[in-house]
Amino acid sequence: MFELDHVAIQTDDVPNALEFYVKHFNAEVLYADSTWAFLRFGQGKLALVTPSQHPPHTAFKVSEDCLRQMAQRLGKSIDYHRDGTRGIYMDDAYGNVVELIYYPKGETFYETGSTAL
Repeated sequence: MFELDHVAIQTDDVPNALEFYVKHFNAEVLYADSTWAFLRFGQGKLALVTPSQHPPHTAFKVSEDCLRQMAQRLGKSIDYHRDGTRGIYMDDAYGNVVELIYYPKGETFYETGSTAL
């Protein structure tokens, strides 16, 4: 099953972009550092990414089995992210980047309830 997880947009200044979204939209900061931030808006999430680290993308939450199967089908290695999630990136038929992301229970930063910056 594929569940919409987040949309990622690029910025050259993550801390200022983070401040903007918190101030104007009361976003909840799930994670933040100088090159990447993850924000919650109700049921939706937004990632703020630097161009040198991540492409703009749409991410779908998947199970571990689905991630493994898709990685194998596409010939991709599974990436281990700094927040404890795992994923792969792929392009859709129109050149848009899609991420498949898995949140291993007990292994992600989000279960600790703290933020960094």
